[in-house]
Amino acid sequence: MKIWLDGKLVDESEAKISVFDHGVLYGDGVFEGIRFYNGRVFRLEEHVRRLFDSSRAIILDLPWTQEEVCRFTCETVAANGLTDGYIRLVVTRGAGELGLNPYLCPKPTMFIIASSIKLYPDEHYQNGLSIITCATRRPAPGALMPQVKSLNYLNNIMAKVEAIQANALEAVMLNEQGYVAECTGDNLFLIKNGELHTPLISDGALDGITRGVIIELARDLGVPVIERSLTRYDIFTADECFLTGTAAEVIPVVALDRRVIGSGKPGPFTGRFLDAFHKLALSTGTPVS
Repeated sequence: MKIWLDGKLVDESEAKISVFDHGVLYGDGVFEGIRFYNGRVFRLEEHVRRLFDSSRAIILDLPWTQEEVCRFTCETVAANGLTDGYIRLVVTRGAGELGLNPYLCPKPTMFIIASSIKLYPDEHYQNGLSIITCATRRPAPGALMPQVKSLNYLNNIMAKVEAIQANALEAVMLNEQGYVAECTGDNLFLIKNGELHTPLISDGALDGITRGVIIELARDLGVPVIERSLTRYDIFTADECFLTGTAAEVIPVVALDRRVIGSGKPGPFTGRFLDAFHKLALSTGTPVS
């Protein structure tokens, strides 16, 4: 496997960063997860734009242009001879002195991995997920801006641990006010009376790229979109529920906290969105070569 690391493609065994890198020491950095299909990177420009926005938000100056990062990403995919898979694009604060001061790190480190990912077993796309509500809350915007895709992912990991210990693959995370924010790695949508509902970004949801695609597709499909504060009650009483994310794509949810959602099976709206997403993802994107 070839890894892009600070300006060159190297073998996986040579892809190393300093133990003094503040991404390792303090989780100081940002990342993007990106999918590619049929030799095309899906929504590459949007992902890279968000990476730069996240970097700007934490005062991490990048020495590359967005166009260069897009090119480096495509070069990494091409170098590994892949046509379908997953990209992890990571920027750290870089190596510096011990201590929190980010200004003691003279330059950032960037690496790009192109590989494969399988977030959920295939049968769950057919039969749906049974998920839980976890006790771990989504950080408040005053503590950590939810729009920053930070390397400090411990909050989500602890929520994922709760899910696994409860024999579930995913968990709903609430904010401090008790409203639904998102899941540990995915955005959440529900269908009620033919309308598509999803949590407000201000309630702690990441402004996911796939989330945006689903909202676009809803308009194309003639499904009204409502962004509002949601509670667990709204999920319990929904007609359908599904999750979205770069790795997950679109996956149905059939139960929350052992309460059946709708018919207890993936519903027709979910199927329409899944089909429309796959059609779009397989037919558009930035060619890797």
